[in-house]
Amino acid sequence: MAKFIEHTGIIKNIQNKTIQVLIEQKSACCDCDAKGACTVSDHREKTINIESTDATFKTGDTVIVYGKQSIGIQAVVLAFVIPFILILFTLFILQSIVTNELISGAVALSVLVPYYIILSFFNKKLASKFKFEIKKDTVVE
Repeated sequence: MAKFIEHTGIIKNIQNKTIQVLIEQKSACCDCDAKGACTVSDHREKTINIESTDATFKTGDTVIVYGKQSIGIQAVVLAFVIPFILILFTLFILQSIVTNELISGAVALSVLVPYYIILSFFNKKLASKFKFEIKKDTVVE
């Protein structure tokens, strides 16, 4: 059975088949009573575009944005794990060839440029793979 990632959001705009949903990303600290005195708390707003043909949604509706947990894991692997491995692999290879650590580090970091350029060529394919769905929030506040 597939597990889902869910976020509650508010519909900000609807154009044609695209619904813009504003979600709040909060760390666990945001709900803490001491958050006013603490500098660790994190709170960000993000807009997500979702394709939907459902005409029952209206601007201002509270909705739930959800997607399979597996797409989140795949996104983390593509955005963080593979680049980290590329940097380490390149750094270890260059350390045995080049004696200057500054050059080795700079070249290892520069490996990310072609990686993200290649990744950008697959932007449409990745966007179709990493799709979110939307449903009405049944909780009335």
